[in-house]
Amino acid sequence: MNPTKGAAFALLLASTAVAASPALAPSALADVLVDNVDGVTADGKGGVERFEGFLIGNDGRIAEVYRHGDKRPKKVDYQVDGKGRVVVPGMIDAHGHVMGTGFAKMTLDLSMAKTLDEALSRISAWAAAHPDAPWILGSGWNQVQWGLDRMPTAAELDGATGGKPAWLTRVDGHAGWANSAAISAAGVTATTAAPAGGEILRSAGSKQPSGVFVDGAMALIEAKMPRPRPEDRDAALGEAQLALLAQGVTAIADMGTSIEDWQSMRRTADDGRLRIRIVSYADGVDNMTLIGGPRPTPWLYGDHLKMNGVKLYLDGALGSRGAWLKQPYADAAGTRGLPRMNETQLSNLMSRAAMDNFQVAVHAIGDQANATVLDSIEELSATYKGDRRWRIEHAQIVDPADLPRFGKFGTIASMQPQHEASDRTMAEARLGPNRLGGAYAWKSIAATGAKLAFGSDTPVEPAQPFVGLAVAVTRQGADNQPFNGWQPQEALSREAALGAYTTGAAYAMFAEDRLGRIAKGYRADFLFVDADPMLATPDKLRATRVLETWIDGKLAWSAAKDRMIAKDAAKDAAKDSAAR
Repeated sequence: MNPTKGAAFALLLASTAVAASPALAPSALADVLVDNVDGVTADGKGGVERFEGFLIGNDGRIAEVYRHGDKRPKKVDYQVDGKGRVVVPGMIDAHGHVMGTGFAKMTLDLSMAKTLDEALSRISAWAAAHPDAPWILGSGWNQVQWGLDRMPTAAELDGATGGKPAWLTRVDGHAGWANSAAISAAGVTATTAAPAGGEILRSAGSKQPSGVFVDGAMALIEAKMPRPRPEDRDAALGEAQLALLAQGVTAIADMGTSIEDWQSMRRTADDGRLRIRIVSYADGVDNMTLIGGPRPTPWLYGDHLKMNGVKLYLDGALGSRGAWLKQPYADAAGTRGLPRMNETQLSNLMSRAAMDNFQVAVHAIGDQANATVLDSIEELSATYKGDRRWRIEHAQIVDPADLPRFGKFGTIASMQPQHEASDRTMAEARLGPNRLGGAYAWKSIAATGAKLAFGSDTPVEPAQPFVGLAVAVTRQGADNQPFNGWQPQEALSREAALGAYTTGAAYAMFAEDRLGRIAKGYRADFLFVDADPMLATPDKLRATRVLETWIDGKLAWSAAKDRMIAKDAAKDAAKDSAAR
């Protein structure tokens, strides 16, 4: 999906930039024995392995793993007593938007609004609290969650924004809601034609823009928005790192990296503040060549940053009816969605990337989009031999007849379990009951031999891998509905689900030789958590708390220290308030 890319952040929350806190500053590299743990890791073969301790070398890699009865070294530089706590590998988010996650933390969040009136109230309050912001910016709204059978309008937004331009992206990032001031600033009128792959929603009975712009049409508004400064991007990256580390995400595939994003990542790494691992997929071919030049980059900064390939968009999302379907929408018979390009254009872009050995990742949600990508993969595989690892991002709605094709040509299904829990009722409405056989079909796709790589699509869904694990094994939401799971035949075993968030995600980014396992020679990225993912009840699995996040054998985040920092900040704020 496609979270908002630009914003007027020059006046917003400059204090949110996060350097490595002194309380969490990593110690010098040394041999570290982590012992007395209840350890579980994916084995890379579809199962799991148990262990009780491991040794971290001074290069930040696992030097040895110890099982019951194994002898430990007599002398080490430092020893960590796990006190019987559960240890698992660091989680890998196979599909997220790093800068979008950070910017979502710095702007208006409408994801919790349950009604249109509540959303408008939140917008009005935010505008009042930020009188100097040139635009009102935010994300996360969902008209389906509000119980609306239509999109919101500019007129409704006008009443909450006081004449200042406003632009709010839908939860899936594939539609935006503008007020009249933003539409006027963009010069959009009744005579403005929608660009290819986009739609301008019109007011009933006229051609006047109603306020919502879908997919390719979003650029009409975004082109007029103030661009973030470099320091705003750096602050957003800091916010994203904190959010990811707190949920146990130690590595992420950044889907849609711009050259400006890449420069921020490099600046942060140069300053020693890039704690998570980022594998970048450039936002289109132009950014691909700007970032990588003639080839993908090598691993940089001790395996913390790499640009692997390119992200392409073939269609939109179900929620905004932009997903490209083989048959018309059940609840909108006049449309099959919004393809962003045809098969020839897609194959040309994929070929352009593949000829220089960039990995190709294609966003495809609807069944026609997925079939088209599979066609292109089959065509190009005759020319581009070797280990290409073509990626299909989301693969949400697949014609059952196309499912076996995922097992060919090394195709990777990069999917997000949380989407199934959030979108299932909407998918039923969009498709009808007879077209759901290939919807969120994790087990069926895996059965073809395709590799599953799981992520969150953050900020579309929060980066919460243990919530995703619970959904993957139950096909249920937080309310434990529906009973017995939605299409329960597609539920995964716990071993398969853990693998998709670790070894599968690592494989999808060509990192299976260094990430995703607690095993000899692998990077020492691991978590202390309060539940065993193989044994916990589904409710406990969903509520799993990350206690500590370690990267390269160094403490990168701690719940206890995070609480201490928050407590100290609250005390300082109280003192400042009293002084005023």
